[in-house]
Amino acid sequence: MTLNPIHLEIMTEGLVSIVREMRQTIFRTAHSPVIADAQDFSCALFGPGGEMVAQGRDMPGHVVAMPASVAEIFADHRDAMRPGDVYIVNDPYRGGSHLNDVTLISPVFLDGELFLFPCVRMHWADIGGMTPGSVSGKATEILQEGLRVPPIRLMEAGVENHAAFALLFANVRMPDERRGDLESCIAACRTAERRLRELAGRHGAGPIMDCVAANMDRTERRLRDRIAELPDGTYRYEDYLDLYTGGEYDAALVRCSLTVRGDQIIADFRGSSPQVAAVVNSSLAMTTAGVFIAVKSALDPGGMVNHGAFRPLTVHTDPGSVVHVTYPAPANAHSEVRKRVISAVMAALSQVAPDLVAADQFGTTFQNLIGGVDAATGRPYLYYDYPAGGNGGYLESDGPSAMNPVDLGDISTIQSVERLEAEIPILVESCELREGSGGEGLRRGGLGARRATRLLASSGAYSVQTDRTTVPPYGLSLGGPGAPTGTHVLSGGERLDFDTPGKVSGHHLGRGDVLVMESAGGGGWGDPLERDPARVADDVAQGYVGADTARTRYGVVLDATGTADPDATRELRERLRRERGHLRVTATGRPPFTGRRGSRRLVYLAPDTDLPEGSLIELHGRCPAPLRAWVAHDPALAPGQAAVGADALEILGIAEGGRCYPRVLTRPGGGPAAQRGGRR
Repeated sequence: MTLNPIHLEIMTEGLVSIVREMRQTIFRTAHSPVIADAQDFSCALFGPGGEMVAQGRDMPGHVVAMPASVAEIFADHRDAMRPGDVYIVNDPYRGGSHLNDVTLISPVFLDGELFLFPCVRMHWADIGGMTPGSVSGKATEILQEGLRVPPIRLMEAGVENHAAFALLFANVRMPDERRGDLESCIAACRTAERRLRELAGRHGAGPIMDCVAANMDRTERRLRDRIAELPDGTYRYEDYLDLYTGGEYDAALVRCSLTVRGDQIIADFRGSSPQVAAVVNSSLAMTTAGVFIAVKSALDPGGMVNHGAFRPLTVHTDPGSVVHVTYPAPANAHSEVRKRVISAVMAALSQVAPDLVAADQFGTTFQNLIGGVDAATGRPYLYYDYPAGGNGGYLESDGPSAMNPVDLGDISTIQSVERLEAEIPILVESCELREGSGGEGLRRGGLGARRATRLLASSGAYSVQTDRTTVPPYGLSLGGPGAPTGTHVLSGGERLDFDTPGKVSGHHLGRGDVLVMESAGGGGWGDPLERDPARVADDVAQGYVGADTARTRYGVVLDATGTADPDATRELRERLRRERGHLRVTATGRPPFTGRRGSRRLVYLAPDTDLPEGSLIELHGRCPAPLRAWVAHDPALAPGQAAVGADALEILGIAEGGRCYPRVLTRPGGGPAAQRGGRR
């Protein structure tokens, strides 16, 4: 059947406009700041087969994973659905992300047949569990993370299921606020139903469905065409998630094998670390979303997002791993795992499409929460903050600073200080860019943010679930890594750093204590010694980098006026290039990894190296993204030699005996705070 292209566009944009009206309904009626201000929710329309057919300016991490939740609702209730029903689910093991992300659908029927229908996914500021906000860095099982809701009918034929409502709100903090957010979701679904019926009344259900099918098909063809431009082959990368065992760093491994075969891509994460009883796991839906977000944003950022775009991609995982969690392991690391999947896929794509891929983004949603009851008012409160960080530099430009990355879409980068202080007993003392946090490069990485918040309530419990506190965001093509994530507390003139950075649960805060949150910077792109000296001088003048950084990492000498001295700069850069050391890398028969619950890559060096065992370094080979590894000593190696597992040579893009440039990230005992100063 041949469709009128104008009619196709009218139908397509008509459905998108319905999604936009859903968003406005929620934005104007939700109760909690995380929804009404931060906009941590997403809306979409689905077809009768459970396929996503339209979405707007929503969060990719939400909407791309929605089909998995819809499929689980269909599996339990498809044949029993009736007009006026509303279904709810948040189970990470059944298509969800983490328990706070609650998904609703409301089926719409025309002439007794299921038509298009709305779906909303919304972050509830609290879903119960062991800490206020339901985000704990120390949970060991999902039961500690909150109320797990399988696919259930919340409303039947327009009538509330009172038992279900009672059960939900008996198990969450600040239930009135939660109920207000839920009612805003239901209102958005009713708005969508009304507009869908109006659209069908004007054009007919049949023509609308014909346009939906045609739109998904053309979206699929467009992405397949982009994939077909890449050379066939398999490209590999690996990255890490923060994990502690017995108080010691024990990173979990995310391994990605990306195969381009004609007009399709197969992403294989088998071989990643097994799931653990810690906040480092996530659902298959989040891993799949991460793959799609990376591929789509790199190859076809301007194309539409609907079910047609999902068809060229296949994802393989091991059930019971950090990228495919199963009961009873925690699942609250959903965003960190999704971002690490994005990082791994992007790094693999950089081997085949280097000009299309940016250096690594700051790599965490950085969820900070303080909650409790203020003794002065007797009222409960909940402060939820997530300072955005730096994004990676890329071919055309420096990375954006303090800006949410591609997987968070339109969610607010910085919440309104005025609204937070009006509704929560806190004082935001500062919110600023974090000098020197962007990775050095021909194109500098974006800067992270530093936000300091003073608690005005009588007391509170602080929790944080984040990542990139030890293994920082990577640079590309000799670009440097961004600064790692960090948090600390200022209390009574003393600074408190946490023993397990990024994994804190229910730490007591008193009135006047200040929480300092420092988000990671983005990775640099390209050789920093090739950056225009005038741009480096401007970076120093703007406070983006320090004068010492300009000299030691960019090789730029500034005169007394802050202007780059061309002759001194040329001489210094020539010397820094000559001083860059290289290692000859071979394959080893010794164990390629170490770890207790996690798995960390080892690089073997001669014992007389100046790097002690346990140092974290990165190796830059022919492939743009560096290989991260921890130093171990091998007496059989000569100075200037390095040995790694044979598969690491493929990640580096070198043959046996090839050369790599090493960069030191940390030394034992230096801790995350030493990473910026310790790199050369």
